[in-house]
Amino acid sequence: MKIILAQQNYHIGNFEHNTQKIIDGIHAAKAQGADLVVFSELCVCGYPPRDFLEFEDFIGQCYHAIDVIKAHTKDIAVLVGGPARNPQREGKDLFNAAWFLHEGEVKQVVHKTLLPTYDVFDEYRYFEPSYEWNIIPFKGKKLAVTICEDIWNLGNNPLYRVCPMDVLMAQEPDVMINLSASPFDYDHDEDRKEIIRANVLKYRLPMYYCNTVGSQTEIVFDGGSLIFDAAGNVAKVLPYFTEAMDGMDLEDLLCQEVAPAATQAFTPLTELVFDHNIHRIYDALVLGIRDYFGKMGFKKAILGSSGGIDSAVTLAIACDALGSENVRAVLMPSPYSTDHSVDDAVALSKNLNNPYDIIRINDIYENFLTTLEPYFKGLPFNVAEENTQSRIRGNLLMGLSNKFGYILLNTSNKSELSTGYGTLYGDMAGGLSVLGDVYKMQVYALARYINREREIIPVNIIDKAPSAELRPNQKDSDSLPDYTVLDKLLYQYIERRQGPKEIIAQGFDSALVSRALKMVNTNEYKRNQFCPIIRVSSKAFGVGRRMPIVGKYLS
Repeated sequence: MKIILAQQNYHIGNFEHNTQKIIDGIHAAKAQGADLVVFSELCVCGYPPRDFLEFEDFIGQCYHAIDVIKAHTKDIAVLVGGPARNPQREGKDLFNAAWFLHEGEVKQVVHKTLLPTYDVFDEYRYFEPSYEWNIIPFKGKKLAVTICEDIWNLGNNPLYRVCPMDVLMAQEPDVMINLSASPFDYDHDEDRKEIIRANVLKYRLPMYYCNTVGSQTEIVFDGGSLIFDAAGNVAKVLPYFTEAMDGMDLEDLLCQEVAPAATQAFTPLTELVFDHNIHRIYDALVLGIRDYFGKMGFKKAILGSSGGIDSAVTLAIACDALGSENVRAVLMPSPYSTDHSVDDAVALSKNLNNPYDIIRINDIYENFLTTLEPYFKGLPFNVAEENTQSRIRGNLLMGLSNKFGYILLNTSNKSELSTGYGTLYGDMAGGLSVLGDVYKMQVYALARYINREREIIPVNIIDKAPSAELRPNQKDSDSLPDYTVLDKLLYQYIERRQGPKEIIAQGFDSALVSRALKMVNTNEYKRNQFCPIIRVSSKAFGVGRRMPIVGKYLS
């Protein structure tokens, strides 16, 4: 039996597009001699559909898509993901389901048992967990079909009270098949691979694991679908961050002559390593921008180019994602901008061959100060004058955005967003945040990665001390701890959820810990007004991190 995995990029709620893509995949699998082709979790509607699932019309269109797809299954079996109605009066109205289609009919429907409700996941909000488990008989084999989280309940501290595979093993299956929508983060690929291997070694069965690919608003799915033989060895890995189809004969995976793989327990990062999987972070950000624009129907981007590291990296990634001709950089020097920053920003755009403009804001800034002078009452220069420059830039960028249909890309990094080092309605403006889940030292690692073959980002941008240039001789270090220390401290608090005692026990200065955590918690109100952030870590700001704005804890 040849089983093929179809790793595809779907568009949430775009039923015509998704259905045609699945049908094309079925015909491509037929051409490769497949007996069964497997698609990913909730592929007919795209993942995550969130509150669209509360509309009966939306569910009706999911059912219609499955009706259309099943007409193409006369000579091949198909597993597709889609919501299924719960016939019972009790419980939620829907299941998250895998539909087994063959000979033009729905032969069986498998319901997801374990419903993740943490971080970016909110499945128990919509779905009822499965309460029955049955293998699917097909061509003399027994298929044990599960959906994403169903295979993740292993380890010493399981999140759920049941493992669907434990129940299915009583029916003596021949193979495990998992339909997934498993998001990317820079510490997740190895974790995912070892979870699958642990399942294979526990149940002594081969596994076909089909993951989706593509970005849905802030969540990036990296693909990397896997096939494991019964001994726990990786037999095939599909590419990352792109669509692909591939498969293997099941009989080749059942061979017992292969030596069992050793158990390789996964150890998550215990501290931030600045260049860890930096190439995949880069690919995720490119895909995040490209899909956000493509699926929203946007064509062109604009951003403020300051001659600093954050805007430089954002510009380079955006040019890769959208094409240099579609990314407009605007340099907006103020009285406190240095000549070398302007020169560096110009050199960057020349290296990238993207359009750019220089709009000096000196006169606008002076007009603001003159207008505000009687109301500022002679008080000394402070953050009010500094942030006025940032907000002038934000207004100019949004003016150009509205006039020409650009989407403003935000260039703030995660260190700044964590500590509130940004100006509301100024440099925090934007339609999409590219670096909002990337710490400052990771931004430098991205810059070095972008320059790996030739100098795209001028070395001077990488080497100089970071500065917002909103007052004479300003440096980030005037307001923030050194980023090499700050980023590692923030990682312990945000990604690892370590408390102050645990962080201090790791050797961080106690005063610094108190100061940093206070900055994080008292600036939740700023982040709550921020644009969507492309998620690349295990804990990004946004839908997956829900903190009260008004709270006293550690503030």
